[in-house]
Amino acid sequence: MKTKLLTLSVMATFSISTLFAQDKTTVTAQNSDISENLDLRAVATVFGDASDLEDFERRLNDPKAQISNLDLNNDNYVDYLRVIESIEGNSHLVIVQAVLDKDVYQDVATIEVERDSNNRVQVQVVGDVYMYGTNYIYEPVYVHTPVLYNTFWVRNYRPYYSSWYWNFYPSYYAYWNPFPIFRYRNHIHVHINFGHSYHYVTNRRCQTAYASYYGRRGNGYERMHPNRSFAHRNSGYSNRQELDNNRTVRTPRSRSEMATNNTRTSTSSTRGNSGTRTETRTPRNNETRTATSTRVNTTPRVTTENRNTSTRGSNTRVYTENRNNPSRERSSVSNSSTRNNSETRGSISARSSKAKKSASSSSSSSRTSGRG
Repeated sequence: MKTKLLTLSVMATFSISTLFAQDKTTVTAQNSDISENLDLRAVATVFGDASDLEDFERRLNDPKAQISNLDLNNDNYVDYLRVIESIEGNSHLVIVQAVLDKDVYQDVATIEVERDSNNRVQVQVVGDVYMYGTNYIYEPVYVHTPVLYNTFWVRNYRPYYSSWYWNFYPSYYAYWNPFPIFRYRNHIHVHINFGHSYHYVTNRRCQTAYASYYGRRGNGYERMHPNRSFAHRNSGYSNRQELDNNRTVRTPRSRSEMATNNTRTSTSSTRGNSGTRTETRTPRNNETRTATSTRVNTTPRVTTENRNTSTRGSNTRVYTENRNNPSRERSSVSNSSTRNNSETRGSISARSSKAKKSASSSSSSSRTSGRG
């Protein structure tokens, strides 16, 4: 009986945990979309910086930049993105495919480059209809003409076809785990060059070139999961643009906005620092001025006053005044005045003694003359 109860309790616990796990998976699927794991503006930025299509593929799969966050085969590793090219007349179709398994590829996006009769080049980055919905297109306008354009329209040009496939990747490549969606949004905005312009349009320019390629597109993931297309994942929305416009998604700040905010912050901090420096330097300036005034005032000012005494005669007292000098100068002045006073008093007493002697000698002489 106890064994049966234990078995039933274990089965009940397992079923409850399974239900919770199913509920958690459902919530995650409703809150995010797989198209959010690769920003086409970042793809356009990398394309404009690349020197050729091989360099473009390297930049897409750089483990340090981590441009892609796609994990379509759910192995907890970001899928490798290979690049192949198709040419129709003056149009070049650059196809970005996710490598999911042996001989299993899924188109993610195409970059369609076309040159008209006036040698003007038009570029469109188009999301795959299965991944992003219909007509999800960005037209980048680059500040400088990409170097990659110089390789497209040359004689004997051969279309690029990636030589990498499942479990056979270049030496620079290393696996990394995908980000959560909110972290990927913040991360990828650092790698989008907002100095360029990215115009959203709904009309494809290379219709003929894409129609000739459409029958050969990689759709391995689509064939395995036909009910996971964008139309099935987000009913009521035609593409990713409509989905973003009708839901609340916190979009990270662009690089230009971040630069503007950083400039304002640095300006305010500079002003604050300048105020602090001014307050710090003010005592130093005052000290310098005080020291200068002290040096100027160190020249002693000598005032000589003549005071006449009725009984002692004219006495000359010298007073040396220095407002800024310490007590040493004052003591020397007092000593000099004391010495002068003592010398004057000594001369007066000597004169008085001589007068007394002369008076006594005259009196004695008068007495002598009187006696004779």
